[in-house]
Amino acid sequence: MEAARRVSPLQLAGAGLYIAAWPAIMFVVAGDIRWLEGWVFAAWYVGLCVTVMIWLYRKDPTLLAERYRKPGSGGQSRRDQAFVYALVVSFAAWIVAMPLDARRFRWSPSFPEASRGAGVGLLLASAFFLFRAFRDNTFLSPLVRIQTERKQRVVSTGVYGFVRHPMYLGAVLMFVGTPLLLGSTIGLGLGVTMTLILAFRIVGEERVLASELEGYDEYRRNVRYRLMPFIW
Repeated sequence: MEAARRVSPLQLAGAGLYIAAWPAIMFVVAGDIRWLEGWVFAAWYVGLCVTVMIWLYRKDPTLLAERYRKPGSGGQSRRDQAFVYALVVSFAAWIVAMPLDARRFRWSPSFPEASRGAGVGLLLASAFFLFRAFRDNTFLSPLVRIQTERKQRVVSTGVYGFVRHPMYLGAVLMFVGTPLLLGSTIGLGLGVTMTLILAFRIVGEERVLASELEGYDEYRRNVRYRLMPFIW
């Protein structure tokens, strides 16, 4: 059965290389291995990703297998595929632009020292929401689809009682916190762009969930905010 799929050690190793590649690209582009803020972000990013993968491998292997699902499979719409590819391209541009801006060419003016502390604080909050989203919701697919083969149901506990899309909230905190830590105005601009892409995706995702997942309408009434408490 599809629900019994497991991720192999070879697949895990490939994912580890993929995770490590992003901070490695940042240092290559920055041209400075002594970039302290870059090391702080690298440790945060790799640490969080590895922690989530190990936790899923041990505690929720079916969700880990779901995270490996290819775009376009499982009934994902072409519209949602476009959002996924837009996010990947934007994330790659973000990873490249920040070290160019903040370290190699120093296009941005120096950020106040307090912004680094604020960036670290936002990244810690981001790590909390991202990890808890995976821990609390075994149906957290990277694709917008209804997992009928896994008997998907509405999850309303944990961080899902705070906002309806806590993983996206964690991502937004990362999009803002990282450029504050690194000191990149361009990174902040691209972070806003990715946040808007997520917002548009949420609208389409909720349309699917409301029409195809029993109980989601009631959940929307009980948990008012999609992404940002008291805002939206």
